[in-house]
Amino acid sequence: MAQKTRPTLRGSFGMCASTHWLASATAQSVLERGGNAFDAATAGAFVLHVAEPHLNGPGGDLVAVFATAAGSSPLVLVGQGHAPRGATIEHFRAEGLDHVPGAGALAAAVPGAVDSWLTLLAEFGTWELTDVLDFAIHYAEHGVPVVPQMARVLATVEDLFRTHWPTSYALWMPDGRVPQPHDTLVNPVYARTLRRLCAEGTGETRTARIDSARRAWRTGFVAAAVEEFSATPHRHSSGSDHAGVIGAADFADFTPSVEPTVTAEFRGTTVAKAGLWSQGPVLLQALTILDHFDDAQIDPSTAGGVHTIIEALKLAMADREAYYGHLDPEDAETVVRRLLSPRYSTARAGLIGPAASTVFRPGDIGVAPYAPPLITRQPSVRAEGVGEPTVQQSGETRGDTCHIDVVDRWGNIISATPSGGWLQSSPAVPELGFALGTRLQMTWLDPAAPSRLAPGRRPRTTLSPTLLLRAGRPVAALGTPGGDQQDQWQLLYLVRTLALGMDPQEAIDAPAFHTTAMPSSFWPRTWTPGGLVIEERAGRAVIDELRDRGHDVTVSGPWSLGRLSVVTRDPHSGLLQAAANPRGAQGYAAGR
Repeated sequence: MAQKTRPTLRGSFGMCASTHWLASATAQSVLERGGNAFDAATAGAFVLHVAEPHLNGPGGDLVAVFATAAGSSPLVLVGQGHAPRGATIEHFRAEGLDHVPGAGALAAAVPGAVDSWLTLLAEFGTWELTDVLDFAIHYAEHGVPVVPQMARVLATVEDLFRTHWPTSYALWMPDGRVPQPHDTLVNPVYARTLRRLCAEGTGETRTARIDSARRAWRTGFVAAAVEEFSATPHRHSSGSDHAGVIGAADFADFTPSVEPTVTAEFRGTTVAKAGLWSQGPVLLQALTILDHFDDAQIDPSTAGGVHTIIEALKLAMADREAYYGHLDPEDAETVVRRLLSPRYSTARAGLIGPAASTVFRPGDIGVAPYAPPLITRQPSVRAEGVGEPTVQQSGETRGDTCHIDVVDRWGNIISATPSGGWLQSSPAVPELGFALGTRLQMTWLDPAAPSRLAPGRRPRTTLSPTLLLRAGRPVAALGTPGGDQQDQWQLLYLVRTLALGMDPQEAIDAPAFHTTAMPSSFWPRTWTPGGLVIEERAGRAVIDELRDRGHDVTVSGPWSLGRLSVVTRDPHSGLLQAAANPRGAQGYAAGR
């Protein structure tokens, strides 16, 4: 048995795991006080706004997959906002832009996170809004410890904040200096925003009180403050000043929704994901390809296994660029069905040979593929690391995000990946205590692209949580931050647990790797033909053989890739488990 950094937690009452210990402890506290998994996840998510503001925020978005104890089919909570009414290709071109900037309010989709969490709470939770938000209000008022990566992010954007984004400078550097690791940082403005939402939450029933708070967000003081502030031109990552186009009417246009998952089978387990408006089907495609190989051929501890997995991911990622986007439901159903068909996966598996491919190879599914620009990444640019952001001085960010999983004693289970609206994405709205997100940077200013920019369309998001089922009953919820790497790192976990029999913590701790041989979802949208990033713990012999096979290998630090967490449930015995990633020294599991 492989050595583990921590035990896999086991119990029968409730389990939580997330990318920050405060969120995990908060979620477990809710379970201990009688709340269900949806109450707990919502409370933990608002704490993540405060504890990891460089990775997510109220102005961002989320994707969640969940199932209820009542035995419903798995569902997707669509917390990804759409492009505002004024976000047209023509407007961006008229502003002198040839891409959507990676930082600045012009890149903001309608914030979907808060409204979506409150919708989940109203429809599937049991707690009052004031009780759920009390944890986040406490931390916003009393402070959270500044984790080292947050301090590094703030140091990177200090000059931008001081020179061009004074509201952000005042909020995040209140003493006129960059907070140091483990300093205590407060956000009293966000605490006031949450208290006001609670005060606006009036009505005779719990649901009515939550719904009135949602209206305050969508049509009241929050939407009004965003519209007024974003209309002032400010510096974007393009180096030029622009006003945002998001307005109060855009907030009113957004309605969170719940939709069925897309699924595929691997080694007798059903894997449930969000649809083509996310990158979720990448994981499903890669699994259907790998299902054509025996366990030894896909063992990630061997060079042959790494090679096979990476080549399968390249093929799936090429299809992501060619076919994924916010399609009409009928078109999306057709595309997914063809991409996941046994005939297609067999053909794709047959393309994997002994040598690394350096060719961008989308498949033929009878639909004209989109051909994205292929811009080669410069050798000096390092790949993303542990799911923490790679931040430029301009505020451009890649590889952000956080994650939370919860399962309760009744069998409710949820996996959620909140992101966007991080503190370095755009100037902080001074009346609200948070910034807008930049998810529109994932759209193309090309009318032919399936993920093109258009008002009312959701950008194709990288957020990609996972739910596992056996015989139709949920058995696990998992996910990770990491931008384009999210489904890649989850794939390693699934191979190690479902094919090779590792327990959750073993699989999370094992050496990780991913490919960069696809256009990045984040500006400047570069790729590395044959690119493979791997932790040095994989071993010299494995790394040397991968280079011999033609992979363009970047050796990363021994504990540098991924921030995975997971909760599991045995539907027969009721045994619950949880595990969390040790990398970055932030993620923790809690439970009993």
